[in-house]
Amino acid sequence: MSRQSPEANALVARTTVRLTFRGDTLNDPIIYRLGQEYKVVTNIRRADVAEDSGWVELDLDGEQAEVDRALEYCRSRGIGVQRLEPA
Repeated sequence: MSRQSPEANALVARTTVRLTFRGDTLNDPIIYRLGQEYKVVTNIRRADVAEDSGWVELDLDGEQAEVDRALEYCRSRGIGVQRLEPA
């Protein structure tokens, strides 16, 4: 059985966000990129996608600095980012 120190567990936090997509960002594989390019684990809580817009509520687990970097990437792509209270 592997054991982690309490310090290692303290660094990982869950951030719940709503990402809002419009236009070209609907076809951009953002959630895939977040998991591949940033040290975060994603979990889709719920989503709604229409022809020209959509949103997803997403848990991001990881170090806060890395979560912040991932969310800044979303903003830089024109995706709306709203932090939510954890479920």
